[in-house]
Amino acid sequence: MATRPIGIIMHGITGRMGYNQHLLRSILAIREQGGVLLSNGDRLMPEPVLVGRNAEKIEAIARKHGLAKTTTDLDAALADPSNAIFFDAGSTQMRVELLEKAIAAGKHVYCEKPISETLEEALSVAASAERRGVKNGVVQDKLFLPGLRKIAMLRDSGFFGKILSVRGEFGYWVFEGDWGVQAQRPSWNYRKADGGGMILDMLPHWRYVLDNLFGEVRSVSCL
Repeated sequence: MATRPIGIIMHGITGRMGYNQHLLRSILAIREQGGVLLSNGDRLMPEPVLVGRNAEKIEAIARKHGLAKTTTDLDAALADPSNAIFFDAGSTQMRVELLEKAIAAGKHVYCEKPISETLEEALSVAASAERRGVKNGVVQDKLFLPGLRKIAMLRDSGFFGKILSVRGEFGYWVFEGDWGVQAQRPSWNYRKADGGGMILDMLPHWRYVLDNLFGEVRSVSCL
C-alpha cells in the first residue's frame, strides 16, 4: 500500500466558508483520517497549497495547522505539475476568471456556488472544462446534512407516498445593527452588488436539494 500525494490549490480559505467548511472540516479532516482509501489499497493524501492576496493571513493559517505550502502567486501554483486540483471559495465576482485560468492550465476544478453571477458565464466555464477534458464540480454539501439524508431515506422507503408538491421555507438573520447580536452571515452576503443576495447566495442550494431529493422542477411560485 502506497500513499500518493495530490496537490490541491485552495483559494479563498481566509473566508468563513473556505476556512471552516472546506479547509478544516474537509481537507484537514481527510488528512487526519489518513487520506482517501483507493480500490487498489493505496491512499490519496491531499496536500493543500494555500493561495491568497494576504501573505500574513495564509501563512498564519498554515502555521496553525502544520501546513507547508502557501503562496500569493496563483500563476506559479498553477504551473506546478504536482498540483492537480484548483479549488475556489473566494468572491463570486472573481470566480469565473479564476476557474478559466485554472482550466486553461489543465487543472481539475471544484468550487463554491454559484459558479458565476450569470447563466451565460456559468455555461461558458462548463464548456471550457469540457473542451479541456478536466474533471469539474460545484459544492453540493447540503445533500449530506443529517436531516436531508433522513428525508432521502424516508422517501426511498415510501413513507411519503406519491409526492405531488414541495414547499420550502428558509431565512437567515439579517443584522439589525443595534441589537448587539452577531449576524449569521458576513454583510456582503446581503448585497447583490457584492455578489450576494438571497437568490445568488441560497438558490443554488435549494435547486440541487429539490433536484436530488424530489425530482425535476416543473414550475415555481415565488413571493
